[in-house]
Amino acid sequence: MFNTSINNQSISVSNTTFCLEIKREDFIHPVISGNKYRKLKYNLVKAKDLNSKSLLTFGGAFSNHIAAVASAGKEYGFSTIGVIRGEELEFKEMNSTLQFAKACGMHLKFVSREDYRNKTNTDFIDKLKNEFDDFYLIPEGGTNDLAVKGCEEILQTEDLKFDYICCAVGTGGTISGIINASREHQKILGFPALKNDFIQQDIRKFANRDNWQLVTDYHFGGYGKIKPELITFINTFKKEYNIPLDPIYTGKMLFGIFDLMDKGFFPKGSKILAIHTGGLQGINGMNEILRRKNLPQIEI
Repeated sequence: MFNTSINNQSISVSNTTFCLEIKREDFIHPVISGNKYRKLKYNLVKAKDLNSKSLLTFGGAFSNHIAAVASAGKEYGFSTIGVIRGEELEFKEMNSTLQFAKACGMHLKFVSREDYRNKTNTDFIDKLKNEFDDFYLIPEGGTNDLAVKGCEEILQTEDLKFDYICCAVGTGGTISGIINASREHQKILGFPALKNDFIQQDIRKFANRDNWQLVTDYHFGGYGKIKPELITFINTFKKEYNIPLDPIYTGKMLFGIFDLMDKGFFPKGSKILAIHTGGLQGINGMNEILRRKNLPQIEI
């Protein structure tokens, strides 16, 4: 099913004090890229083993996960159902993410934000089963034991040289896999996209080491929030290094890494690896919001 022999490109950004390399997980697949590829890999294998015909998952209107599951379903022969947060969206013109998901054949079910909070409740899941018959359930963001197993494959032998490994954090699955695959001499830094601190509990459910910490100063207000200084950073970074960053995850992470460098957080001579987890499809959606607010847009 999934090709597991992937050659990721690492691009070095160096100065006299630090060495920063970026693992380009976004190169894995044009849509099922980065951590979404890793999270879905073993889930799709299990779905095939169970003879499941449908995949059902959850997400917001601009969700990378929704786009990835829709694409994976089309590519690997599953029908897909996306439960979308916000019933009002059903009656509005669909954004680029939802248009893509629908074009891949995903059935979109819009629910109220109140109902969406029940997405892990048994009664709510049973109602979905009654409506859609049997399906293979993939959690919001894709994080479960099999997703963490896939994310444990992000780090390779050549990554043992790094002192710090940095990644963006959404639902905690990616960083958990990286923690489990890391070595004792390495410190794992997570940069949450949300300003809530509850994600630490979720990471502890999956992570088997204590060599990690969350850096919570670079969320820029949360998932759908963005500030002009972040747009400027993303565009400058793209121009200087020819690496596109998304505004929800990797842009915030790299902004944080560079700021921490300036503040002396990393000891001199540190070797730092940043994981580019993909999510670039979200740029179009963010630019839609920026256009409505008459703000500068992210260059693609």
